[in-house]
Amino acid sequence: MLITYRGFSICAGGAGERIPVYGPKDPQGCADLYRNPGILDFQSGLKPFKPLKLDSLTVTPVPLNHSKPTLGYCLDDGGTRLAYLTDTLGLPPETERFLRSWEPDVVILDSSHPAAFTTPRNHNTITQALDIIARLNPPRAYLTHISHELDAECLVAPPLLPANVRIAQDGETLEDWDRLAGTGAAIASRSIPDRR
Repeated sequence: MLITYRGFSICAGGAGERIPVYGPKDPQGCADLYRNPGILDFQSGLKPFKPLKLDSLTVTPVPLNHSKPTLGYCLDDGGTRLAYLTDTLGLPPETERFLRSWEPDVVILDSSHPAAFTTPRNHNTITQALDIIARLNPPRAYLTHISHELDAECLVAPPLLPANVRIAQDGETLEDWDRLAGTGAAIASRSIPDRR
C-alpha cells in the first residue's frame, strides 16, 4: 500500500526487502508507523535544500508552509526539473528564491480552494497558486490537491488559465500534456527544454 503523508510517500505492509522512507524531521508525524515499521526503514529527517542522490535522480527537499513540518521536493533527472509542492499555503521566501534560481521545467502546486475562499489555512486558493506560478514562470505547471469546492466550481465555469497551467487529472502523466493540449479553457502545449 502506498501512503502519501505530509509531503512524503511511504509503502506500508507486507514483508520482504526494507524500503527506505525519507521525509521531514517530525518525530510525532508518523508515531504509529514508527512503533510498527514493518519493512519501512525510516531515514533521518531530510535537511531543506540539501540534495539527496537516488541513483540517477537528485532530490532536493524544500520547506513549505503548513501546520506541520512539510517538505516539497525538487526532482532533477539530468533532463527535466520538476518541483512537487503540495500541502502549502504560499511559499517560504527561501523556497521561492531557491526555485527561481533552480528554474523548474514543471511545477506541481497545491491549489485547494476557489478564488473566493477567504480563510485559507494550509492550502492555496487558485488565485494564490496562479500568483506563485506567475512569479516562478515555469514552462509547465499543474494545479493539484483540488478540493471538492474548487472542483465543483471548475465544472460550472472552467477557470481561464495561463497557457502554461493546467488542472491535474487523476492518472495523468507528464507525457499527457501534449495529448490533452487544447481540451480545456486556455490550455496550450509548450516544450520542456532538455538540460542534458
